[in-house]
Amino acid sequence: MLHFLKKLIPQSVKNVFYHLPVAVCAAFWYGFPGRRLMVVGVTGTDGKTTTAHMLTHILERSGKKVSLASTIAFRSGGESQVNATKYTTLSAFFVQKFLRDAVRSGVTYVVLEVSSHALDQYRLWGVPFVVGAITNVTREHLDYHQTMGAYRRSKRRLLERSLCVVVNGGMENPQEFWTATMHGSEKSVYGFSDEKDFSDAAIRAIASSVVLDLSGSRFVVSGVDFRLSLLGRFNIENALCSVSCARFLGVSFEESAQALSSFAPLPGRMEFVPNDRGLSIVVDYAVTPHSLVLLYDLLHDLRRGAGRVIAVFGACGDRDRGKRPEMGRVVSERADVVVLTDEDPYFENPKRILNDIAKGITGRREMVDFFRIMDRREAIAKALLLARTGDIVVVTGKGAEETMAVRDDRLPWNDRQVIEEELKKLN
Repeated sequence: MLHFLKKLIPQSVKNVFYHLPVAVCAAFWYGFPGRRLMVVGVTGTDGKTTTAHMLTHILERSGKKVSLASTIAFRSGGESQVNATKYTTLSAFFVQKFLRDAVRSGVTYVVLEVSSHALDQYRLWGVPFVVGAITNVTREHLDYHQTMGAYRRSKRRLLERSLCVVVNGGMENPQEFWTATMHGSEKSVYGFSDEKDFSDAAIRAIASSVVLDLSGSRFVVSGVDFRLSLLGRFNIENALCSVSCARFLGVSFEESAQALSSFAPLPGRMEFVPNDRGLSIVVDYAVTPHSLVLLYDLLHDLRRGAGRVIAVFGACGDRDRGKRPEMGRVVSERADVVVLTDEDPYFENPKRILNDIAKGITGRREMVDFFRIMDRREAIAKALLLARTGDIVVVTGKGAEETMAVRDDRLPWNDRQVIEEELKKLN
């Protein structure tokens, strides 16, 4: 009942009369700990988790004590734990306590992955950002923000309050974010050599001599050679963002290059599952049309001979319905076999979610190269059963998450674990 009652109150009213007072109380309760720290915020639709972890890795390798709060993990004082909440940025009280604990642990630097919801709801009120970075902005969360304009405005709030700003020069309308900064802030632009220059940038992290292969990527920034073990052009962008942030914190490009050479892929982000069936099995968090395009275009480059791409995916319940047909279109244009399934239905009818996605899927024959299997385990099992040597099986939407949200319940779930269990059954 409470779930439905909340929907009756306009979000702007809840923000001003509930979230803001709570955030103010949290900051005062914990004594504004952010003032004793160097706090970096990373926001954006896609790539912010990897970027935040890359930056943390760079800072740690340069000898700095760092705490991190991201979509997948919390790290502070040398201890790490999984973020099982399904939220990128938690409550104002959590954030302030996290910062207070960082101070008590002797930490100097804190990296926060920042969501648009958190910015809109003032959860970070009272947190001074030394660096604010944005990776990109594409369609997402319109169930909450209603319009892309409102979504982009919420993202701008991070840059408006940061002493140093890092912007992706290759994103759509980067100037909107480039100019949305406090007076006197320093700016950094990152991207590729063929992208627009920003003449007033204090730091430029522009990649040239880019080489992409099955082992990762190589590129050059300001004469410094970088090597990543992560696949894809989008991971070069993530690296450039992290390098730019680190530069504002006194870490040279040379130090960042050395650190990133040992950065390992994150769980649930382009994660390959080993198997003895000659398959390439990939688990990835991709949940937006944009991230799905990037993922599947990369996987097509990895195809071997006549190998097919078999997709297993769904969409989150009680969230932006408008993106679902677009997700269906993106995947159906790039995969040979499509298996729709549950992701996190929450309170929504799972059949409606799958039907929404299916509206974007054309030219398919149900039960031949297009399946709707609501049970996610059965869907994964079906994809593995259909797969033959050389095929790529892609399971997206949950990444490294360890639960599935069904109404108020959080059911134990892990895509990689289920894949491994179903592979054993086939063997």
